[in-house]
Amino acid sequence: MMTLSFITDIFKYDFLLIALIAGFILGILAPLLGSIVVVRRLSFIADTLGHFSLVGISFSLFLSSLGFKFFFENEFLLGVVFSVIGGLLIEFFRRSYKNYKEISMVIVISLGAALSAIFFALASATGSLYEYLFGSILTIGFDSLLVIIATLIVVIIVFILFGKKIIAVSFDEMNAKFMGINVGIFQIIFMVMLSIVVSVLLEAAGVLLISSLMVIPVAAGMRIGWSYKSTVIIAIIFSELSVLVGFWLTYSVSIPSGAAIVSVNIFILLLVAFIKRIINIKRIKKTVNKREI
Repeated sequence: MMTLSFITDIFKYDFLLIALIAGFILGILAPLLGSIVVVRRLSFIADTLGHFSLVGISFSLFLSSLGFKFFFENEFLLGVVFSVIGGLLIEFFRRSYKNYKEISMVIVISLGAALSAIFFALASATGSLYEYLFGSILTIGFDSLLVIIATLIVVIIVFILFGKKIIAVSFDEMNAKFMGINVGIFQIIFMVMLSIVVSVLLEAAGVLLISSLMVIPVAAGMRIGWSYKSTVIIAIIFSELSVLVGFWLTYSVSIPSGAAIVSVNIFILLLVAFIKRIINIKRIKKTVNKREI
């Protein structure tokens, strides 16, 4: 009965339908970009960009407290702008500390956290921090859905035009240079694209859960994928399954949507790891038995 009412309510209430469509699109975007993030060993970069995007949101609230109401109604616009700035800062510091590239994320996330705290305090809006830290896919409106659809179209176009070069740069920069690829340009293209996607994810998942949506489905896909392409496809399937089940849990037991989706992601990862382990043990036993015969 609960499942039936869930399905009928989706088509009865516009906000549920919008949230579900947005969730399915984000279920494609997050692991698609997350796969490259994992290859580049930048699993914490989404967290870093999320914190810097939060600077834009807090700055919007600060401006709205001064009377600029446009920013109160469109706080995620400056979030996108600041996320891109954060991405470019990460790339700048990565080039400045070539042997210690992870320092770049610590610097940017520290700056983002500090500035966010300052602007939230100046705007007297610290009470709204929970909303931005954990997000809610149910609050996505029609305008935000259009932004998410536009982002998906742009990302698909970029992947069609430059996907092979971006992946080549991510796997091996030296080999990409040898192939004549302008590594610097494609690193910046990827960083800007990632920054925009993180900002889009922010409203649905919040700052603290963005990395989970991007990395965990890929980690599960890596356990059973046999190539980069197969891993990405499997990760997207797991991500979509997590969105659907997480959305149903949110509807059924009234828990935060972002937390529900991430929890399902974790469950799938553990289940895949367990099944993979059982299969490997059986395979080893079978090999040993053949040798004894």
